[in-house]
Amino acid sequence: MRVLLSLFLLLLAGPALAQERAAPLVLAAASLQEALSDAADAWSAQGHPRPVLSFAASSALARQITAGGHADLFASADTDWMDEVERRGRVVAGTRAVLARNRLVVVARPGTPDVSATRGAALARRLGAAPLAMADPAAVPAGKYGEAALRTLGAWDAVSGRIVRAENVRAALALVERSAAPYGIVYATDARASTAVRIAGVFPAASHAAIVYPVARLADGPAPREAEAFRRFLLSRAGQAILARRGFAPR
Repeated sequence: MRVLLSLFLLLLAGPALAQERAAPLVLAAASLQEALSDAADAWSAQGHPRPVLSFAASSALARQITAGGHADLFASADTDWMDEVERRGRVVAGTRAVLARNRLVVVARPGTPDVSATRGAALARRLGAAPLAMADPAAVPAGKYGEAALRTLGAWDAVSGRIVRAENVRAALALVERSAAPYGIVYATDARASTAVRIAGVFPAASHAAIVYPVARLADGPAPREAEAFRRFLLSRAGQAILARRGFAPR
């Protein structure tokens, strides 16, 4: 009788246990690809289900979430899109935190001259009539930071007509890697992740808003317990060390 009762209780608990151990779905900014993949591998090595990672522009992911898409964690490349998700009631209260920080740089293929990313006129002259690759400034965080920096330096009007707008920062990086544009504006971590480009200039931190990556757990996520545990891991000393190895600044 006790054996039958135990089996019955296990059958009842089965779905709950399976849900508790389900792999969390993480929606993250494209620039976090290598860092979060490393973190997911490290988390999985500790015996947890490996998080399912989906990377895209923060703007695209935020729109997906606010349209009713279900996921467990959201890591954005700026605070604006996280603010929008939070305003729509999709963020679990008390779970939003700063994950990491970054820098904005100009990248180019090896052999291409450096640019002065501290003086707008010099930057515009160096670019000449060539296209400039960057994420779409209308929505994508890397593009918004890039536009702000170019405006601060007084170069926006000179180069805005030659900008090749990419769907996310990695797409902008790829344009430079393929020599479709001689220069591109990306994050320092993107440049570090590529073997085909080098940093040709660094924008002053004061030329744009601070590049801050917030992370938060989302309401109605399918794997809340594992998601919360992974979120805490990312914010822990071990998780921050993984991000640092990929070039992200501490939170």
